[in-house]
Amino acid sequence: MPEHELTTAGADLDLPLLRDAAREAGLIAMRYFGNNPQVWMKGGTSPVSEADHAADAYLRQTLLAARPDYGWLSEETADDPARLSARRTFVVDPIDGTRGFLEGQRAWCVSVAVVENGRTLAGVLECPAMDETYSALPGQGAFRNGKRIAVRKPGDKPEISGLKQLIDLMPAGWQERLQRAPYSPSLAYRLAMIASGTLDGTFVKPNAHDWDIAAADLILREAGGQLLDPHGHAPSYAGEVTRHGALAAGSGELLAVLVDVIAGLDG
Repeated sequence: MPEHELTTAGADLDLPLLRDAAREAGLIAMRYFGNNPQVWMKGGTSPVSEADHAADAYLRQTLLAARPDYGWLSEETADDPARLSARRTFVVDPIDGTRGFLEGQRAWCVSVAVVENGRTLAGVLECPAMDETYSALPGQGAFRNGKRIAVRKPGDKPEISGLKQLIDLMPAGWQERLQRAPYSPSLAYRLAMIASGTLDGTFVKPNAHDWDIAAADLILREAGGQLLDPHGHAPSYAGEVTRHGALAAGSGELLAVLVDVIAGLDG
């Protein structure tokens, strides 16, 4: 439809920009990986390192130089309400999974997305320690290292990840079938695992932010999965509120059960 074509126009040009910038930001982060970077605490509980800041500075300079009319929303940059007047916005997490990064775990990602009208139009996850790059455009599929990926149909023993407290709320019939996968501190990477068929589902605890999920959401959706709130709705991004409540990710019958669980949290 013409309206849809107008909305996504140029997204195919944004994707290589995101891919190149994320690759370089990943190389910057790798210089600090395993080398005891300086660390600070945000809000007394959340670590941020000089690697996060270095990658963020590179991404901001590079992406806004290429698209100066786009807004900017990043975990490591003070939010500027002026972004709300931009047609499109870069939504960035320079290192998703900082805790794991600092502990030497390899499953962390540079997450970059372009968002318009609350929807992700281009998304890239660069996971250099895993030697993996995920990308997607609306209606064109999801890819890992250039090869198309898809969610798997959950079998008799679906693997899920997330908070034990939420998994324990699954119906009894499901409890007996579930396999609990190791928890990854990178939410974006957990969603990529579902997209690539190595995990079946995950709970997302409240307080995830746009930068954690905007890129991975599109990758998951293009792979045949979904990320949903307790009402069965997809999250909206780059608005005034950038924080989300509990979410569930997966596909098919399993996803429906996961959504029922988080819907029951408000009851």
